[in-house]
Amino acid sequence: MSSNTIQGKKGLLSTTQKDVLAGTTGGIAQVLVGQPLDILKVRLQTSPQGTYNGMLDCAKRIVTKEGPLAFYKGTLTPLLGVGACVSIQFGVMERLKREFKQLNVNQSKPDPSSLTNSQLYVAGGLAGLANSWVAGPVENIRIRLQTQQNNQFKGPLDCVSKILKSNGLPGLFKGQVPTLLREGHGMGMYFLTYEFLVQRKLAKDGITRSELPSSFAMFAGACAGYGLWLTAYPFDIVKSRLQTDSLIPEQRRYKGTLDCARQILQESGPKGFFRGLLPTLVRSPFANAATFVAFEWAARNLDKL
Repeated sequence: MSSNTIQGKKGLLSTTQKDVLAGTTGGIAQVLVGQPLDILKVRLQTSPQGTYNGMLDCAKRIVTKEGPLAFYKGTLTPLLGVGACVSIQFGVMERLKREFKQLNVNQSKPDPSSLTNSQLYVAGGLAGLANSWVAGPVENIRIRLQTQQNNQFKGPLDCVSKILKSNGLPGLFKGQVPTLLREGHGMGMYFLTYEFLVQRKLAKDGITRSELPSSFAMFAGACAGYGLWLTAYPFDIVKSRLQTDSLIPEQRRYKGTLDCARQILQESGPKGFFRGLLPTLVRSPFANAATFVAFEWAARNLDKL
């Protein structure tokens, strides 16, 4: 929950349940705000070099060939999946924040509620690793739905069925190694950035978490998004390439994570690891500002139960 949660307070919901529900609220907000630009990011990441002249050209072709609703292709999967993913992230993060605060109390630190940068990074990183086991399969399904051109899949369930039929259960976890790397490091930077800015704001203004202005949550959330993507984007490129590779083993282009990274480097040089970064950076402040504003709002209201 928020940093000023009263320990041991009895109510309709436990602290952990409140954390998870608040995180789910943030995840839903993230999907609804960020999905259209996420489509552009994935198309630019996974298409052959030269397919599009940039973000605007990609958007124009989607509208022309597939219609405006194509920007919400595969939305059901992330709406359910990302809600679950973000609830895990925030649930683990908030629990670890409480554990670190208790550790600071035990060590008699002057301000135990103010976590160190390393504590925030570790808590965020572990939250990301916990979430990655849900995020990997969810993004695998979402990306295949987002990039299909000839209605290969009828929907999320059909996509899962075809993956399992051709590759078995491991097929759902295609690209899991770069997912772990992205979520571990990326979420470490994500939560470190947000919590660092929030802690400074609370200390400077002498306010509690429940009094944090929504405008500042938006600002800190936008910064958190940049903290994530500017440091973990290359892992996302490799993940997306692996998750759009052929379902038929004999037709696959990549042998694994390292082979995928090697081929990207050979084809495009270092800049190949940053294809599609522009729509990501455009999307990030809006989607992540919405995530944290929704989370803080839900946390504040759930704390009253």
